[in-house]
Amino acid sequence: MGTQPELALINDSIEAANFRVQFYRVAYGLASEDQHVTPTEARRILAGVYKGARLRVEWAITEGMPRQQVKLAFLLIQCVEDALPYGGTLRITHNGMYWRLEADGRTRNQDQELWQGMCKGEEPEELTPSKVHYALVTYATEDAGRRMFCHHSDDHIEVTF
Repeated sequence: MGTQPELALINDSIEAANFRVQFYRVAYGLASEDQHVTPTEARRILAGVYKGARLRVEWAITEGMPRQQVKLAFLLIQCVEDALPYGGTLRITHNGMYWRLEADGRTRNQDQELWQGMCKGEEPEELTPSKVHYALVTYATEDAGRRMFCHHSDDHIEVTF
């Protein structure tokens, strides 16, 4: 008896759910100053979460990074994913001092208020559960001891912190 398609589908779903849980643990979990995330771990999690997705994510960082900063990057990845409902490419880099998330794709205009507030470090006034990561970016930016700069247009997003 060979592998049944139903079992393969169930296995794929379980694997995707496991990667999503790992992503959420980094993005929403506790992060102390002495914790680090290796580039291998970040790439593995992102590859699993975005396997077959419309958004292609490239973690172009080669050294281990403080978990507080990776947490902020993962929350921002969710914001970029929301802004690019039709897909696109996202590249995350670090030059030794600053992080840069740079994305290309057709963006959604309805999130302008969320983006403007987030980039100014303001908590959104009206927030649905599906957009909570926008509010958490403000706190994660502060916890990581960073300041954020954003540029958001019809087909390009750039966030530096």
